[in-house]
Amino acid sequence: MNTLHITPLAGALALLFLNGAARADDFVLQRVLVEGSRINQIGKTDSASSGTVNAKDLANRTVYRPGELLEATPGLIASQHSGEGKANQFYLRGFNLDHGTDLATFVDGMPVNQRSHAHGQGWTDLNFLIPELVTRLDYRKGPYSSTDGDFASAGKASLAYANRLVEPVASVTLGQDEYVRTVLAGSPEVAGGNLLYALELLKNDGPWTRPDGYRKINAVLRYSRGYSNNGWTVTGMHYRGHWNSTDQIPLRAVQNGQLGRFDALDLSDGGEAQRSSVSGSWRRTTDDAATALNAYVIRNQLDLYSNFTYFLNDPVNGDQFAQPDRRVTTGVDGSHTWHAYRGATVLSDFTAGFQLQNDNIFNGLYDTRARRRIATTREDHIVETSGALYLENATLWSDSLRTVVGMRANRYRFDVDGDRPENAGRAYDTLVTPTFSLAYAPWKHTELYLNYGHGFHSNDARGTVATVDPKSLNPVDATPGLVRSRGMELGLRTIAIPKMETTVSVYRLDFASELTYIGDAGNTEAGDPSRRYGVELSNIYRANKWLAVNFDAAYARARSRGGNPDGDRIPGAIEGVAQVGLTVDNLGPWSGALRLRYFGPRPLIEDDSVRSHASTTLNGRIAYRLAKDMRLELEGFNLTNRRDSAIDYYYESRLANEAQGVEDIHFHPIEPRTFRLTFVKNW
Repeated sequence: MNTLHITPLAGALALLFLNGAARADDFVLQRVLVEGSRINQIGKTDSASSGTVNAKDLANRTVYRPGELLEATPGLIASQHSGEGKANQFYLRGFNLDHGTDLATFVDGMPVNQRSHAHGQGWTDLNFLIPELVTRLDYRKGPYSSTDGDFASAGKASLAYANRLVEPVASVTLGQDEYVRTVLAGSPEVAGGNLLYALELLKNDGPWTRPDGYRKINAVLRYSRGYSNNGWTVTGMHYRGHWNSTDQIPLRAVQNGQLGRFDALDLSDGGEAQRSSVSGSWRRTTDDAATALNAYVIRNQLDLYSNFTYFLNDPVNGDQFAQPDRRVTTGVDGSHTWHAYRGATVLSDFTAGFQLQNDNIFNGLYDTRARRRIATTREDHIVETSGALYLENATLWSDSLRTVVGMRANRYRFDVDGDRPENAGRAYDTLVTPTFSLAYAPWKHTELYLNYGHGFHSNDARGTVATVDPKSLNPVDATPGLVRSRGMELGLRTIAIPKMETTVSVYRLDFASELTYIGDAGNTEAGDPSRRYGVELSNIYRANKWLAVNFDAAYARARSRGGNPDGDRIPGAIEGVAQVGLTVDNLGPWSGALRLRYFGPRPLIEDDSVRSHASTTLNGRIAYRLAKDMRLELEGFNLTNRRDSAIDYYYESRLANEAQGVEDIHFHPIEPRTFRLTFVKNW
């Protein structure tokens, strides 16, 4: 059984919709146990595109890498174009989110997105995640909540670790391509609380001609007392990984036989990453109020070496570049909610909250050859500080109608000091973002939603004070610190068909500018305003106690709105995705799952004359319980052994034997059919 902690208002709303009016004293739920997954979230969410996936359903997913856990969010795709230690590439709601821009990601209340990062804005590296500890994924799409700030315009994903495990666990996984993974975790009672510990060791060479050589160590130590709504935790985490990279390769070189699909052009590409954190949380809930406080200190380090154009810019040394990034991120956030009872049928929550974050960053961009520095493009010390205040009111007006109204004020300071005085300085930006959500239940088992809100993403601090391009030294205009988004959505959620939950949403999302920081070049690229329309469908059917079937599909139309003469398509913008899943559980000693994922074609340039191909993958797992405390699991990836691309780009590059640059598709292949066998022991 998994535990889902529901706020007093959400619990009250659920009770009203299910049971009608009741006494005010019945509304406050200190702890609620919920079994199942996305089934029956009527009265618990404020939009059709938000929801929760619990630990059991996350464990039933077959994931090649930790970041793919986020694919439990309907319509989201996690991909990879480099070595296993590099951050994933994400796609959602008509966005190529790169390594995380416009997808706000949190683990245990700590932000994962890294601002003003050396490689790309919003860098989201989830390789420190230990899936066995994840107890819940909460997802929300669109800028419709005042509690969400930077990077949350397309969506937000929050992963929570357990305070206590049902039982200790030890596992060993062996797979093809020198894959070995071991995990040990438990949570004994200590001094009136629980001490959660976990250790993960992993090695993986992958199918590449030059092995990935990915090695990582991952550890978690947490002490907690009480429950998640009335208690406190202190947590330490540490992760370290290093790897070689087989980055995307040009299609022409594969077609003429110069390269194999799993070959690399620069054998010295790769990197090393470290992440250490200490965090704490405190919660207090009474009949009349709820208070929450979180604080964290995160130290991130990255050394990344890449070469995407080979010999285009430097025919002698090649085009490899290094992007080191060192940062310490500190933050604290808190909220206080007052519960108000009005008569017998109306319940209102009023929440006031704040969020503070500071990033102290040292990063750079260097030309390198075989990881040896040969020239400096830029070096910077960045201090980026942000603060936000928000107010939100959630009111239940009747058995069938509730609203959530919010307002958020954001203030950012960008302080840049680097090796080039003309690109140093200080800038400020402020943005106020309103939000509104309405939920109406015309029938007992169906809700309709209307959502409207403003959001934003921050731009790289270096662009806010830049006056010259660090490569060409040509004059450039400074960019705004914060870029506004505006979204609206209509949705429906119904459980009218027994054992089935269906959600449908139609949305529009506008961005004032597609401004992005190009870490590979050390400058800011200004884009036109954009608009995205889309429709999403999510359907899950619990046929019986041992069989569940789900189907998710999404389509988006993304267009720039600035009158670009080259065309109005947004390169890499996702259009169509779909997933079909079949899960079998509690069938005697047997359990298993199959998941078919469709990743549709995308425009690669503005006039849509070059497009990527679609990719379709089938993954699965089968498990057999040897005893009450032992089981074997066999996982299979790309079971049909398709030769598809994980990702595609279109740009100019030059091979060593070419006289000049050639515009071409550059792709990273999906891994061939791969199997992994896991032995799990509990006690």
